[in-house]
Amino acid sequence: MARTLTRMPERVLRRALGHPVVVDGQELHVEVQLALKLLELAGAASVEKMSVPDARAQVANDARTFEGRKVQVAEVRSVTLPGPAGPLEARLYVPEGGGADSALLVYFHGGGFVVCDLETHDNTCRFLARESEARVLSVDYRLAPEHPFPAAIEDALAAFRFGVEHAAELGADPGRVAVGGDSAGGNLAAGVARLAALDSTPTPAFQLLFYPWLDLSRKRDSYRLFGEGFYLTEGDLDWYKRHYLLQASEALDPRCSPLLADEREGIVPAYIATSGFDPLRDEGEEYAQQLRAMGVPVALRRHRGLIHGFVNGLGIGEVGRNALLEAAGALRVGLAMAQRTASPEAAVRGDNP
Repeated sequence: MARTLTRMPERVLRRALGHPVVVDGQELHVEVQLALKLLELAGAASVEKMSVPDARAQVANDARTFEGRKVQVAEVRSVTLPGPAGPLEARLYVPEGGGADSALLVYFHGGGFVVCDLETHDNTCRFLARESEARVLSVDYRLAPEHPFPAAIEDALAAFRFGVEHAAELGADPGRVAVGGDSAGGNLAAGVARLAALDSTPTPAFQLLFYPWLDLSRKRDSYRLFGEGFYLTEGDLDWYKRHYLLQASEALDPRCSPLLADEREGIVPAYIATSGFDPLRDEGEEYAQQLRAMGVPVALRRHRGLIHGFVNGLGIGEVGRNALLEAAGALRVGLAMAQRTASPEAAVRGDNP
């Protein structure tokens, strides 16, 4: 139904949905307003009221509903890599024409460190591989509450190091291995970029962050503005945090909250996409400003009419697809610059808050 309705002219949708939703000087995109209405009519519940198995099942069902037809790539291959507590499963996406010297994006899915997996983000990774022409290694890191903090970030760092050390086996250039992720996965990608720089090990060539959750220690004004009614709620975030952290004080650890880290030496260029109607909007944009102030090239893009989770919305309308397409273009440019020069100062700067 959603796919059919979003093919209708915008003026028809607007007439059916009524007045636009305007908050903080931003108008919710009509396609997003429609999707939220359909979820409401379907009786979708907030994960904060669910058990962990039920939450995982519902989020997986939402992902299947909104992902659309599978994007075709040249190859999808299962990969097993060594993790700090045992083997980790991953999935390699190879785009058409991806030669032996392709760039590689090590991708960490979102889901509040509790839900989601390789399947929920399968089409997202297919799309990024096709449109960026980079290979994508999607990592099935350990989830809470079975594996609380710091399991996820330890797995993420191990996966990135595997991507660099085994780049040839993955058909990639070890000098052009980027990290990326959405929401909690954006947290892990930013954390890997920082930890790799601290350890004086090979650092990522680029970081691609979608509406990252970067500070679990405090709530910014976007929680107040968008904490209810826009899919991801303040209650959901509290629920995820309770399951991820054994102690509230762990939120102050920079491995948990990369925004709290003091050091930025060696941090690589970034493209950060935030959603206008998202409780996490402000911290993603604060991180961009923090990186810029420390001399790190960063492009910040606020998608004013979108909500949290747009990377999983390829099957509904065009607005989420267009946002992901823009990010894939930024990744392609960032990795091309990494191929031409090792100097981060040569990266393209940009800002569209």
